[in-house]
Formats: sequence, C-alpha cells, structure tokens
Amino acid sequence: MFHMNPALLPSLAWFARIAQHRSFTRAAEEMGVSRAALSQNLKALERQLGVRLLYRTTRDMSLTEAGQQLFDTLRRTLGEIDWAVQNLDEARDVPSGLIRVNSSRLAARVLVEPHLEAFTARYPQIHVELILDDTLANIIADGCDARIRLGRSLAEHVVAAPISPALAMVVVGAPAYLQRHGIPKTPADLHAHNCINYRFAKSGTARPWDFIDPGKKKLHFTQSVTGNFTVNDDQSMTRAAVQGLGLMQGLNIALQAELADGRLVRILRTWAYDHAGFHFYSPSRDQMPSKVRALRDFLIEKRENISLA
Repeated sequence: MFHMNPALLPSLAWFARIAQHRSFTRAAEEMGVSRAALSQNLKALERQLGVRLLYRTTRDMSLTEAGQQLFDTLRRTLGEIDWAVQNLDEARDVPSGLIRVNSSRLAARVLVEPHLEAFTARYPQIHVELILDDTLANIIADGCDARIRLGRSLAEHVVAAPISPALAMVVVGAPAYLQRHGIPKTPADLHAHNCINYRFAKSGTARPWDFIDPGKKKLHFTQSVTGNFTVNDDQSMTRAAVQGLGLMQGLNIALQAELADGRLVRILRTWAYDHAGFHFYSPSRDQMPSKVRALRDFLIEKRENISLA
C-alpha cells in the first residue's frame, strides 16, 4: 500500500534532474522551464518534506545528506520507470524503438561497431545508442537496456549471454623488439624487458599482468612489470608495441589484425590467462523486450564467426 502523495511526483522528478546536473540552469534548459520556476518548485518541495535538500550559493550547489539519500533512491526508481516507459511498444510484432547499451570501449570496437550496418539493415526500426564506459555501470540506474562486459562475474538480478568465445590475456611484442632483446621464457624474465603498462584512469593504479602457472594446479597469479611507457588506452598500447617500444599484454580478441599480419608475435603462450568472454547483460525480466532480444541474438549469431589465434 502506497501512502505517498502523488502530487509530489513531478517535484521529485524535477529535483532528480537538478541533482543529476548539479545545476539549476542546465536542468531548466533540459526540461524547457525557467530557472526561477525550477527554483521555486524545489523550495516548495523542501517545505512539504520538511527537510533541506540542497546547499545553494551564487556560484555553486551541493546536496545535503538528506538530498543525496533521496537522489540515490530516485535515480534507481526513475531509471526503472524510464526503462518501463521506453519498452511499452514491445507488444508490437516488429522490434523497434531505442535500445541504450552500455559497453566497454574494447567490446564496442570489436563486437558491435563492425556489425552496425548489418544490424540496422535487419532491424531498421531499432535505434541503437552506445554508451562507452569502462566502469561497471548499473544498467537500470543509468537508464540503459543492456551492457556488455567480460563475464568474470555476474551482477545480481541480470541475465547474461556470451557474445564472444573464451578469451585470453596474451603477451606480444614486435619481431624487431624480440630480435634485439630476446624472448622471455617465463613471466619472471619480464623484469629484464621494457613492458608497456596500462593504468586505470579511475583508480590511478597500474594493471598487473595476469598469468596461469602451466603446472598441474594451473594457479592464476599476477605480476607487476616496469617500462618507460604507461597509458590508459589499449589501442595506444598496441601502437607502441607495433613500433617496437616494448612488450604488452592484452586480450587476444583486440590484437587479431596485428597477430595475423605479423606486426606482433605471441610469446609466453603456455602462461596465458584465460578469460570468460564478453557477455551481453540485461535486466532479469519475465518478458525480455523484443528489441533487446533482437540485439542479443544478433551478437550471439556473430560470435560464431570469431576465430581467435
């Protein structure tokens, strides 16, 4: 049984927009109302709730503790409402409408972008919006219909389908570099090599390299490496490795072209760390929207054509 006054709903939605943008001006522009009207509406909401939601100055604004708590709840709830409204047209036979997909940059580049023309030709009434994001996003709270990530773990309340083969973290180098510096036989030999580091933009930490001990127990371990080039983009790493700057480790699916034409060579093969492949995640629903199912099934179909070295 709900006891909330329905008249509060518009004001709560307006507050969520203000909190999202941290700006009255931007929220007002997006909603097509005046800044003054938005401000007055918020003041009325604060009076009705009996609590202050925002700290406001002439130059800045921030959420109070109560405001942040309310916004966190509204973001999830309004995201679910938005998701439901966007999918009202799914009763129709032909998949149609907007599908918002949150994807890592790598997955978008190798699994989605090469097939966009074929997908839109098959489903001309579906509009795809890709949100490129390497963090672990909440697909409901962020208003997305699905996301694509490596399947190392499944979040609660989602269903997932593999859209790539199992992958491996492989170590590669340019032939010229290997000729000059030799080929390491074990990960321990990497201390004598120039290794290209990847630094996570959000945490600021360097990613250690992943390996599997080829012995009987097949134990996974990580190893830090050193070198004179660090970057937070896998394509920049690849270009540096092709130039002969040093060794790099990356997912084999991202290095297929360079391995196929010999610009890069795989080494330490028996130590390669296997990954669960990329998965297409969607909210766990009794009835999956036909547009979401169409994209999921299409990407599963394309998985069969992926051959990894």
